[in-house]
Amino acid sequence: MSAFNLLSIGSRAMTANYVALQTTGNNIANAKVEGYSRQRVELSTTASQFTGNGNIGRGVDVKAVTRAHDQFLTREAAGAQSTAQMDQARLNALKRLEEAFPTGERGVGHAATLFLNAMTDLAGQPAEQGLRQAVLARANEVAVRFGQASQQFDSLQADVNASLSGDVQRVNALAQGLAEINSKILGAASSQGAPNELLDERDRLLAQISEKIQVKTLTGPDQTVTVFVGGGRSLVMGNSAARLSVVADPADPSRKMLALNDKSGERSIDSELLGGGEMAGMLKFQNEDLVLARNRMGQMASALAGTVNRQQAMGLNLQGQTGGDLFFDFHDSSAAGALTMVRAASTNQGAAVPTLAITDPSKLQAAEYSLTYDTASSDWILTPSSGGPSIPQSQASGLGFTLAGLGALNTQDRFLLQPVTYAAGLMRRELAHTDGIAAASPVVAKAETANKGTGALTSLKVREPGANLVLAVQTSSVVLRFTGPSTVSVTPPVNGTSSLTWTPGQALTLGGVDLMITGQPKPADVTTGFAGDAFVLSATTQTSQNNGNALALAALADTAFVGRSGPGAGAGGATFTDAYAAGITDIGTRVQGAATASGISTAVADQLQLRKSAVDGVNLDEEAARLIQSQQAYQASAKVLQVAQSIFDTLLQTTA
Repeated sequence: MSAFNLLSIGSRAMTANYVALQTTGNNIANAKVEGYSRQRVELSTTASQFTGNGNIGRGVDVKAVTRAHDQFLTREAAGAQSTAQMDQARLNALKRLEEAFPTGERGVGHAATLFLNAMTDLAGQPAEQGLRQAVLARANEVAVRFGQASQQFDSLQADVNASLSGDVQRVNALAQGLAEINSKILGAASSQGAPNELLDERDRLLAQISEKIQVKTLTGPDQTVTVFVGGGRSLVMGNSAARLSVVADPADPSRKMLALNDKSGERSIDSELLGGGEMAGMLKFQNEDLVLARNRMGQMASALAGTVNRQQAMGLNLQGQTGGDLFFDFHDSSAAGALTMVRAASTNQGAAVPTLAITDPSKLQAAEYSLTYDTASSDWILTPSSGGPSIPQSQASGLGFTLAGLGALNTQDRFLLQPVTYAAGLMRRELAHTDGIAAASPVVAKAETANKGTGALTSLKVREPGANLVLAVQTSSVVLRFTGPSTVSVTPPVNGTSSLTWTPGQALTLGGVDLMITGQPKPADVTTGFAGDAFVLSATTQTSQNNGNALALAALADTAFVGRSGPGAGAGGATFTDAYAAGITDIGTRVQGAATASGISTAVADQLQLRKSAVDGVNLDEEAARLIQSQQAYQASAKVLQVAQSIFDTLLQTTA
């Protein structure tokens, strides 16, 4: 009986060590296979046998072949990789976005500076056709630069769309593969124990999905995995997989978002709930960085076009007519190809859409606004995309626009207001002929020859198109006479104003025109009968010799007309050059921030991957040592079997 037991022990030992040799060899063979987890043989002592001499061991059994695996580390590594892919995708897109804000001579800021400098040159010789042609050429170059920036934005949006489409196809294929693996795992686990290779394939698919979109997983007792995305939507459940799709954003169809198609239909996924993955990074870039860049460029285009056109309308061209638009007025809703500034959500129930009208382009901000109805205040509320506080629609005028037609709206509907978002793409030169440049001021001033003081009218600035003083001098000249040291009479009265108070160093404002009088005018003297120094304001007749409006246009180079917050000198805002520089700085800061975030998340992902590899990876040196160990154990087991065979042969010979 004992000889048979020894044979059994030797046989069991040889089998166990042979399995160990096979497992070690398999580890070595798969050392470079992505996603392979090191396998190991779990051995257990065979139950001993009781005899009169006590319990005698019966050898060893192969309990299982398991894989080295840490579920926590695997999940953490996949999550970290998801974050790293999100940060890297956004960083790559931001680097391309920087190209839309070039520095130096290629930038919009430089082109605008040359345009306003051309106005300065024209002010020196307002009738010179060559200088007028230069103004038009520079204006055209400004429009071209804005158009190029808009094309780059469109190209980046196309890249986002293509990236999302490709990633969605990849995720759908991986999800379907995962569902099939779940089915195989379920079948294998019920009859063959733990299917290590299938579990490795399952984890590999999960890791690849995590690179595209962050997932949450739930592993069942049968080792099948349920995968959730976007805040709890099931992507894979058992042997069935839902499908992701790229759909148009309900607020702005030019932008994209993700939707999940399952048995209950298609449901959009809030981009804020994606968490991580390459698609989350691209959507974050689209919804934040690209939108802000478009709005910044659109704000500058709107402010420049609107301000220049407004100043043009304050002057006279060579034909003595009021200056027409130098740039296309894309905010004029009646013009063909005008800017679409209000977008109704595709989910709206009503058909009515509010009307947005620009009142002051210099007050337009680099933002979009969500327009929704607030039942608490019974009013429509504007929420800016830039993250500022929400305001009632009645305060929209402070943002440079007004809203109308709100009474006809369905209070359940929502609208996206885009006063400047796509303005840069519509920027173009409208004025075709050099004679149309309104370089002349519509009003000229002349001191009376009888003046006795040192007063001089040094500047005359029309503040608004169709100013009352401009209209008044078309009928008759207006005389400003110093009847006292600080009292100025207006004859005839302009828009009801018959007298003004003069303060040295401050401009007189009359009928929408600022008049700067320096020196010390001589007031009226009843003793000598002197009527007082006077200045005569009259309509301009020699437009080719007048440069008043050209000087005002040139002065825009140093005027803060971008993003003003109110009237007056303390209204904030920035010059065009400063606004463009701020745009460059903002994009540069975003790139630096994204690079830092990407560096950190990549380092964390790499560290977790190293920790995971330390647990489940194959170390060839260790496997070589195990191979020798198992070989020696196998040889020793064979020796046991050989000894048992010899004993058995001896017993047979003795019995015979």
